[in-house]
Amino acid sequence: MTETSSAGRLTVRDRWIAWLFIIGSSLFALGAVPLYAEAVGLRLCALTFFVGSLFFTSAAFLQYREAVDALPAVGATPRHSFWVWAPRNPGWLAAAVQLAGTLWFNWSTANAMRVNLSAALTEQQVWRPDALGSVAFLVSSGVALRDASRAIAGRPRPRVWTIGVINVAGSVAFGISAVAAFVIPSSGDVWNAELSNLGTFVGGLCFLTGAILMLSPESTDASSPAGRGTHP
Repeated sequence: MTETSSAGRLTVRDRWIAWLFIIGSSLFALGAVPLYAEAVGLRLCALTFFVGSLFFTSAAFLQYREAVDALPAVGATPRHSFWVWAPRNPGWLAAAVQLAGTLWFNWSTANAMRVNLSAALTEQQVWRPDALGSVAFLVSSGVALRDASRAIAGRPRPRVWTIGVINVAGSVAFGISAVAAFVIPSSGDVWNAELSNLGTFVGGLCFLTGAILMLSPESTDASSPAGRGTHP
């Protein structure tokens, strides 16, 4: 989540970020519903997750660019580089790790659409990138929440903090889903498919809630510094 102006107004890019996260989160939550998978089939259900991951990546890239634009200028020169390296800046770090996580989800969900994968290939090309993406989301949301908490010490908690808490909960749910989706090498079965679906569904709803909250600009008396925090 990124606050954008001292006047509490949303920019066009902020609205794009919010809506891209809303669509991506909705698709992830939808794909985790067993009745949906039964109705459309496994291939279309896998496609739903893949398309949702593309929306996540699009939003994460815009949020990364927003974090780059918020970085302090180098001397008197504004930052115009496409890619920068600023790991000591919490806003940049959270956005960069989040973007990496969405790319891992792209790889995982794309491979999940393939048929007749062996148990070994499923573990390597579907489960591993999914687990890495979940870890990246958890790290990103944790960095963003810590930064938001530090920024509001002694003041009323603004919406960016609330969104940060929701996103941490969503990241934890995605992490649980990834653990439950571990592929058992001997049989090729998922360890706990029901728990995996539940974690994905809850995580999707959390990110959806955070993204919807992004559409309501922060009031001017509780605004936080621009560029703080990531995720929906």
